[in-house]
Amino acid sequence: MQLQKYHALGNDYLVLDPGGSEVTLSGAQIQRVCDRHYGVGSDGLLVGPMPVAGCDFGVKLYNPDGAEFEKSGNGLRIFARYLWDTGRVGTAPFSICTLGGSVTARVHDDGRRVTLEMGQVSFDSQKIPVAGRPREVLDESLTLGGWSLRVSCAT
Repeated sequence: MQLQKYHALGNDYLVLDPGGSEVTLSGAQIQRVCDRHYGVGSDGLLVGPMPVAGCDFGVKLYNPDGAEFEKSGNGLRIFARYLWDTGRVGTAPFSICTLGGSVTARVHDDGRRVTLEMGQVSFDSQKIPVAGRPREVLDESLTLGGWSLRVSCAT
């Protein structure tokens, strides 16, 4: 297994390019490779590019616990830069499909900057969902295990 490690704005992700083959990793394998003491260490694993109908590229995003997740701005910037580095994209916008939908990416300034259109964020309690009356969940108080926290919830 050959991995590439990238950093973006405080996050580091590993990129595993399946090279046209199907790659199946267990949650335990992903945990092991992302472990900072026993593996390479990272905030997650990106598996792609892979073909996806309706998008230029597909990618699967995994948390270090092995669970697939929908979107990550830093993870997708890293993936876009990986596509640039491997000569798959140029300066024109391109689409990336994730579990959370399609994102439009563009690489600028000879690879030094990547922009993404990820869609509109929502704080609507009925879309997240959270309990209680319908509202925007912004800077609310939450007591959990004796801790008083301030939280905002988004989707």
